[in-house]
Formats: sequence, C-alpha cells, structure tokens
Amino acid sequence: MLSGFGIEGQLKLKAASVLLVGVGGLGCPALQYLTAAGVGKIGIIDDDLVDASNLQRQVVFKPEDVGSPKATTAANRMVQYNPNVSFQPYPKRLEQEKALEIFSLYDIILDGSDNFDTRYLVNDACVILNKPLVFGAIYKFSGQLSVFNFENGPTYRCLFPEPPGADALPSCADAGVLGVLPGVIGTLQALEAIKLITGIGEVMSGRVLLFDALGQKFNELKLSPVPENQELTEFPGYTFDSCCKKLPYSNPLEINEIESADLVKMMKGNPHLVIIDVRETWERELECIHPSLHIPLGSFYDDSPPRTLPRSLDKEIVIYCKAGIRSHDACKVLSDLGYTKLYNLSGGMMRWRSENMPLALPRGE
Repeated sequence: MLSGFGIEGQLKLKAASVLLVGVGGLGCPALQYLTAAGVGKIGIIDDDLVDASNLQRQVVFKPEDVGSPKATTAANRMVQYNPNVSFQPYPKRLEQEKALEIFSLYDIILDGSDNFDTRYLVNDACVILNKPLVFGAIYKFSGQLSVFNFENGPTYRCLFPEPPGADALPSCADAGVLGVLPGVIGTLQALEAIKLITGIGEVMSGRVLLFDALGQKFNELKLSPVPENQELTEFPGYTFDSCCKKLPYSNPLEINEIESADLVKMMKGNPHLVIIDVRETWERELECIHPSLHIPLGSFYDDSPPRTLPRSLDKEIVIYCKAGIRSHDACKVLSDLGYTKLYNLSGGMMRWRSENMPLALPRGE
C-alpha cells in the first residue's frame, strides 16, 4: 500500500539477506524490525550469553533466557514472529579466519558490536568484499549512525583512522547506558538496511548522525572518503585479539567531559589553559583549534612522555581529537603520569564544527 514501496519493495526484502554482528542493545531492535519487515535471510553472530543486566535494553530476551546463548535464543524467538524468515545463528566470536567466509553469504552487514576490535574487523571485511556496512554505536546518553562502504563512500576507518586503545571507552556494562537509547539507534540501523535493500530514500553514506538523548537533538556531520581506506584487499597486519593497541595506563582517574561552549568559557577565564590536539598531522592541517599544542596519539606510546607536555601536574589540560575517542585515551595516559586536571572535549572536532564554534579561541585577561 505504501507509495514508492509496494509489492516490488516487499519482494526485494524477501530476496535479501542481512548479517547482524552482535545481538545486544543495537542488534535486538534491528533484528525485530528486519524480521517484521520480511527480510528473507538474517544471520546473527554473537558468542555472548544472556545476562540479567542485559534485559533493560536487549528487549528480545526474557528473564528465563538468562544464561542461554544470545544468537540461538534470538533466532528461535524471532521464528515465532515471522516463520517466513530464514535465520542462521552463529553462537561464536567473530574471528578474522572466518569473517570473509561468513560475510560473503550476506548482502548487507549490520554492526551492533560494542568493542573496537570487532568494529575494525567488520569494516575491513566489508571493504575487502565490497559489502555495505550499517554502523551504529552508543555511549551513556549519546549515539552514532552511518552507512559505510556504499558506492565508493567513506569507510569506518575514514571516521576513525587509528584503532584507539583497548580500554578507550568502557562497555555498557561498565559505564551504563540509557535503555531506550540503543532502541533508537538500532531501529535507525534497521531503517538504513531497508533503504539499502529497496532503494528508497537517501542512504546515510558520507554522513554521520549524532544523537543526544538528554537534549533530544540530532546533529549531522559530513564525512569524506579517504581513498586508501577503500582499497583494502586483505586484512592489515593485526591479529584479532590485538588490533587495538593497549596504552600503558594502570591507574586512571575519572575523565571529565567538557562541552564545546564550556571550553570557550574556560578559555576566557583561564589564559594559561593548555589545549592538546592528538590527531594526525594531516588532520590538523585541515583545521584545528587555536591556540593548541600538537601531540599525536602515537607519541603517547613512546618510552618517555612527550617533551612538550606541561611540567606542572596540576595544570588544567583539555585534549581533543576528531570525535572524542583518541583524546579520551590520551587523557587516561596523562592520568597515569600524574596529571590531575584533565578534560576530554566531548565529540571532538566533529561536534565543534556542528555547533559552529570558533577555531580561534579568545585568551582571558
């Protein structure tokens, strides 16, 4: 009945296949709507077991499912909702050796994973096989959405060029997440998958959607492709368990997140505030906040701390990167070195641009 969709669109859904990497907070709502929409084949890969703490956001599962494998439990439950869909559970951890074999069986990959190891592995497999990737991520009260590797569009590595440290961001189990948030992002992922299959609407390629649950705000950022990230023909030289480098911190303190507008105010009130840009040189050459020091994140791996760091350990320091991930990692390293007044610029330069903040910050008196 839907104009522009009709029987033709429904038949396309029936003939399509989607692989869900992870059936957690994001994967559950995506799975429900793709099942209800009538996608012909749905694969579910997840090696985790249902835990009681999952139930506030992973709404496919029930209390009696605690302790059961997520992949098979979710598949068995969804058959009850739509027996016309073929489900293939993979109750195992996604590994590099099997990724290409599994991914080749599906038209679209939907990433609902919660760790950087898997995200980079999923991205690289999609680039190698030229599969579109529907990406979603959540953290506390915020979410991200995009479609990567679609018609020569950007890849995940165009958004995050380098894997951050293994502990760059805590998981939902450690940091908590508002239960409704993954429902919002996961449902939007299902929508993007349906658009890819049927050809309706404008796919979220070259754009990153940022959702602020507390402010009920959506921001959209443009993302340009980096050609070298589109040319992968084999996996880079990493092993699955170590593709994200672990930084040498051991006793991190609570990292303070600072919003863009608050940084502008802080700069006016504290002329001695230190701002550090931890992005790569090519990123900084495009645009940066002035004044700021440039210490790429890779420098934090050196045996000795970068010489340009402030000598005083109680100096107020704000660190920023592209999206707030690498800078969060750098904050933890500095915390381990003894620095006590650290701030991570929330959302990094992406949010800074979206909020039309000035590149040149005023100095206080």
